[in-house]
Amino acid sequence: MAGVVCARTLVQAGHRVTLLEKSAGFGGRMATRDTEFGGFDHGAQYFTVRDSRFARILLGVQDLVRPWSVSTVRVLDELGHVLASAPPPTEPHFVAKPGMNALVSHWGEPLLMPERFGGLTAQTRLSHHVHRIEPDALEPRQWQLRAEDSDGGQHVLGGFDQVVLAIPHPQAHDLLLASGLAPALRQRLTAVSVAPCWALMLAFPNAMQPGLGTLGPHWNAARSTHHRISWLTRENSKPGRNPVERWTVQASPAWSSKHLDDPEERVAAKLLKGFAEITGIRATPSHAQAHRWRFAQTQTPLGESHLFDAALGIGLCGDWCLGHRVEDAFISGLELALRVIAERS
Repeated sequence: MAGVVCARTLVQAGHRVTLLEKSAGFGGRMATRDTEFGGFDHGAQYFTVRDSRFARILLGVQDLVRPWSVSTVRVLDELGHVLASAPPPTEPHFVAKPGMNALVSHWGEPLLMPERFGGLTAQTRLSHHVHRIEPDALEPRQWQLRAEDSDGGQHVLGGFDQVVLAIPHPQAHDLLLASGLAPALRQRLTAVSVAPCWALMLAFPNAMQPGLGTLGPHWNAARSTHHRISWLTRENSKPGRNPVERWTVQASPAWSSKHLDDPEERVAAKLLKGFAEITGIRATPSHAQAHRWRFAQTQTPLGESHLFDAALGIGLCGDWCLGHRVEDAFISGLELALRVIAERS
């Protein structure tokens, strides 16, 4: 979200932009995992809208964005302790359809195929991992990037006046350190703290058979106080989704940190047990897959929307600057782009 918004804003202001994306597509934690049973939003579950600029840009994608209501729920264990709860939301919740990644993918399309949008001054290289920033070999006042593609091919791309890092703060720190750059920016990152998250995706297609009724609880999402789990959601309750019974379970930051390097199969088994204890669903899922997010939920944000060293021409953005909400990423990318535009005008 932060990188695409930043790139789009710069292109719209007339700058030439090259976007390098480590993955094979846009989204980041605005992620949707497609399976034979339907999609799983295994990253960001929903988003809220507080900033007027975010609200305005969403008006142009009303066909992709739908409100999602979470019903009130309170789940107790045998001793009367709260296992999970979902009070009425204090503000509207929204999701993108058919999956959370649809919104960033839509906004990134002009960057991926600029020829279809009036020949925008943009190009995108997917599956490219940047591992070094250095002075351009032909013009030392500019930057060049060394990157590796998914096949192991090595690339050097140069002629850049500015470099923006829209990546998790530990990765930004390590890239700057490996490049021998920006000690002042690296120092600012040491105060930021982001927790990991294990996510479990479960599908129960047999729940759709006639005569079986609804599987499990009569609620669609809840925050949990279970020692392993912090969030559960019924994916098929979201607008525009496949009707197959599917759940995404997200582990707590503390449990995820403790079990960060556990095998995926062991994590899936542990979270499945916790899921059964909370929901009462003890059927064997036809699909159970765990995914690890190393940098998921900001615990201590930077406290500013972005970082930018005008003398170096290097900026950093991401949700970790302000928090962990989708809108935080939007604001961070937007405000860094506006800062770059102002510095170069």
